[in-house]
Amino acid sequence: MQSSIKTSAVEALRCGCALVPVLAGGKLTAGGTAIDKVLGGALSNALTGGDLAAKAGSTLMLYGQPRGVARVVLVALGDQANVTEKAFTDAARAALRAAGTLASTDVVSLLHEAEVAGRDLDWKLHTQVVVGRELAYRFDQMKSKPESTPFKPESLHLLVPRAGSAAAERAVARATALANGTDLAKDLGNLPGNVCTPTYLADTARKIAREFKLKVQVLERKQMEALKMGSLLSVAQGSEQPPKLIVLQYQGGPARQAPVALVGKGITFDTGGISLKPGAEMDEMKFDMCGAASVLGTLRAVAEMKLPVNVVGVIPACENMPSGRATRPGDIVTSMSGQTIEILNTDAEGRLILCDALTYVERFKPAAVIDIATLTGACVIALGAHNSGLFSNNDALADALLSAGRRTGDRCWRMPLDEEYQEQLKSPFADMANIGGRMAGSVTAACFLSRFTKAYDWAHLDIAGTAWRSGANKGSSGRPVPLLTGYLIDRAGG
Repeated sequence: MQSSIKTSAVEALRCGCALVPVLAGGKLTAGGTAIDKVLGGALSNALTGGDLAAKAGSTLMLYGQPRGVARVVLVALGDQANVTEKAFTDAARAALRAAGTLASTDVVSLLHEAEVAGRDLDWKLHTQVVVGRELAYRFDQMKSKPESTPFKPESLHLLVPRAGSAAAERAVARATALANGTDLAKDLGNLPGNVCTPTYLADTARKIAREFKLKVQVLERKQMEALKMGSLLSVAQGSEQPPKLIVLQYQGGPARQAPVALVGKGITFDTGGISLKPGAEMDEMKFDMCGAASVLGTLRAVAEMKLPVNVVGVIPACENMPSGRATRPGDIVTSMSGQTIEILNTDAEGRLILCDALTYVERFKPAAVIDIATLTGACVIALGAHNSGLFSNNDALADALLSAGRRTGDRCWRMPLDEEYQEQLKSPFADMANIGGRMAGSVTAACFLSRFTKAYDWAHLDIAGTAWRSGANKGSSGRPVPLLTGYLIDRAGG
């Protein structure tokens, strides 16, 4: 769905469908009142008659004038005087769905005329664009005959006064760039493991680099061996697919500005290795590279926005497979940092590839490092599908990510990283074990990673519960591209 700004006078509006907000008590906004007047009071008569329920997201379609506003979708924003973020988002989603059932291919929205508590016009425009793109997203490229019909409406025009059109166009352009990055992350996550291999991720990074003129480097096995990345390579050794360490750099800020490093877990399929997973729902382990997908999606969004920041994305990518060459439980490996690891469970492999990547990023002298990983089932149990788990060794960095998550609707929740949890990682044979037992599994996984992040400010996002949905609507969510992009926008000064 294409989104754009429109500056026509409401009275002279011509469109297939207009989305008109209805406030508490059945009140119309200024634009809605103007349309009502043009249509001879049709909107107010319908509201007086009680045809529209007050619950946020309730809709009512009315016919207008064929040569003016042909149809109107009235959408309720709830019965509270202060419209909430959720009510506005629900209303936008419901209005666009209702418009999609009509023959019209274009809509004009006035929804942003409603005041939303604590949110400005940019946020309201952004929300409509992103919601529209979420509804329009389809993944049918692997089907011989796509079953899903294209989403309608094809175009969304956001009506604003001419005086504020430049700022509104900037907000829409940024929202579109974010949606493009999120869709890329979704596509990568939804691709099957026999297509989206480590090599495919590397090729995708190269494609982004060509399109946006970024710097890209892909390290092969021999180069990783030279760097003594024994931990990462121990995970890859059971697979026929060659591992890759992908480095993608965006230089939007001054040359001397320290970059933000994004490190994404890229396990393109995770069988668990010798510690084999149960067969049920193992197909969903194609989503174990969603951390990597979010890094690529974020870099694409940031590059399209041309944000004045420097960002480096590092993606350790490989498969975790059982074979005669695969790592065994009890094996001890040496990480790039020189620390040794006793591998008690080969299904705790994400931390083993991330730890070497976290050591590798030190060479960029980063201002902050954020790793993103579908790391632990324990985080799913703790936080479910709504909040990603956030761990950090720096309060300011954690607060910035929490704030960006609230603003973008891609929320995270800070979890503990207390020293006492480190005790669970003790090994009698190596510097540490790769698991810490059943208790506090997401915390001990983060504690493991923290041992490789002493040189910089660091945050870890455990997205195991938020990166994809299961069930009938199974698929990648594209998270946390909105959170990461929002954080980088804030860092760039808004």
